This record gives sequence, structure tokens and C-alpha cells, in this order.
Amino acid sequence: MNSPKHVAIIMDGNGRWGIKKKNSRNYGHTQGVKVVEKIIEISISNKIKYLTLYTFSTENWKRPKKEITFLIYLLEKYIDQQFDILLQKNIRINIIGNINRFPKTLKNKLIKLQKLTKNNNSIQINIALNYGSKEEIIASVKKIIKKSIPINEKNISKNLYTKNIPDPEILIRTGNRFRLSNFLLWQSSYTEIFFIKKLWPDFNKNDFQKIILNFKKMRRNFGGII
Repeated sequence: MNSPKHVAIIMDGNGRWGIKKKNSRNYGHTQGVKVVEKIIEISISNKIKYLTLYTFSTENWKRPKKEITFLIYLLEKYIDQQFDILLQKNIRINIIGNINRFPKTLKNKLIKLQKLTKNNNSIQINIALNYGSKEEIIASVKKIIKKSIPINEKNISKNLYTKNIPDPEILIRTGNRFRLSNFLLWQSSYTEIFFIKKLWPDFNKNDFQKIILNFKKMRRNFGGII
């Protein structure tokens, strides 16, 4: 049975969960962070080497300003609280997306976090921030043209945010939505996709373990016949 090296997750449903429980989208986002911590632990125990989390998309700027401000605050708070823990647990943080639009304080913390964890190797957490897959692919093609090299699959992959990272074998989306929402469109061409009805704060260890077990039982032909 093959174990996945890379799992990607669209953590959908925080806001809806918060409204349902406390009439507050921000409450849902706060609880969602706690689930992230649990999923990281399970990923390490399953020897998953890459975990990519869709944290803030290029489309999320359309949300109310108060919610965006809270999400930025929550991310800064998480970095401050978890910084030493990430180092102790040998976790590497990698940011994918264009972080230039974020406040300088957050941007500097993200850069510092990447720099100080770059040699860690228990797991690499790819945090997708201001990330949009279409924008990523266009940027990759522009880099290729600038380098005057052939436009082909290999060179496009080598110039994405995810260069040097294997494509995800598993993509999980919670929240009872059945779409990719501009997330890893190029990288997910042969990814096994699991759509989960539960909202993200309700997603738990057993849900994650069940998906991993189901994946291990799959025969993946990649277009061929075995």
C-alpha cells in the first residue's frame, strides 16, 4: 500500500460553522486553526512529507474588510504562538502565493519564519496565501518567456510556486462544496480528490485517517491499464 507524500487541503466551512455555532464567522476561523494543529500532527505520524493548506485565496479579498483584518490578525497570532513549537517539531514552513499585498508586519514574519525553518525536515507545510492557481500558471509562463526557454509541461512545473515539490496525491475539500476554487489546478491533474460534507472545524483525526487508508487501497493507473 502506497503512503501519500503530499496532501493538499481546502479548509472550507469555517465561517458557516461559526455562524451556526456562535453567530460569528470569526469564531469559526479561530476554531479552524485548532484543527490545523491536529492535522499537522497526524500528517507527521503518517510520514507525510508535504502538507499544503489553502489559507487565503486571491478571491478572498472580496470578503468584508473586518473579516480580512481578523484573518490577518489570526495568522500573525498563530505565528507568534507557534514559532518555537514549529522549530522544536522540526517543521518547515513554505509560503506559496504573492504575499506583497499583506501588511508589512505579517510579510516580515512570514519571511522570517521561512528562513528560520528552511533546514527542518519532519514535514513541509506549504501555506497558500493570496494564492490563485490561474495567476500562478500565467506567472510561470511569463518567467519561461523571459528566460527564452521552451514552453512545455516540465518548464511550467519548474516555474510554479510549487517547484521542487511533488504534486499532491490527495486533495481534501471540506464544507460540502464540490469544486477546486482555483487551487492547484495544474498540480492536481492526477490527484485523488475527496469532497467532505463536514465543515472544517468538524473535520477530525478519524476523517483524515480514513482518507489516507482509502488512498492506500487505490490502484492508480495514470491513464494506463494495469
